[in-house]
Amino acid sequence: MTRDTQGENAPSDLDLTRLLQTLTVESDRYAERFGSRHGLHRTDVNALALILAAARRGEPMSPSALARELGLSPSATTALIDRLEAVGHVERERPSGDRRRVALHVPEAGLEEGRKMFVPLAEAFADSWAGFGPAEREVVARFLDVSTEAMKAVSAEWAPPHESQRRR
Repeated sequence: MTRDTQGENAPSDLDLTRLLQTLTVESDRYAERFGSRHGLHRTDVNALALILAAARRGEPMSPSALARELGLSPSATTALIDRLEAVGHVERERPSGDRRRVALHVPEAGLEEGRKMFVPLAEAFADSWAGFGPAEREVVARFLDVSTEAMKAVSAEWAPPHESQRRR
């Protein structure tokens, strides 16, 4: 690892970037293994993650919102949802009061499959973080938050042309 050019005994920006790249690659590999185990495409796994994240925030995920998040056409999104529904990972619901709207959610059986794959990872993470005190955890959380926002900002610059046209 290289050190900061100002003589401090800390990893450089390049070191941190490479560590994040390594974490991202390993995270991708883990998600691909989950998808492979369940016969899912990588985009299907990403869709599940987005639907679950929306549920954690208490926000229903609609097919059109999912299409925007994934940068997919409506027909490709319908095919993706059909695949996920066929294997029991997603269900379409119509919220009461508006039969035109559709909300996507992951049923208990799908959640249980996800737990089998991701609870061991969460436990391994918790074990590896056991030596971090509260102040260090605050720094790590802030680092991850700002790094994620930086990734989103730069990623938006690389959006496919059809995605930016659709947002207008």
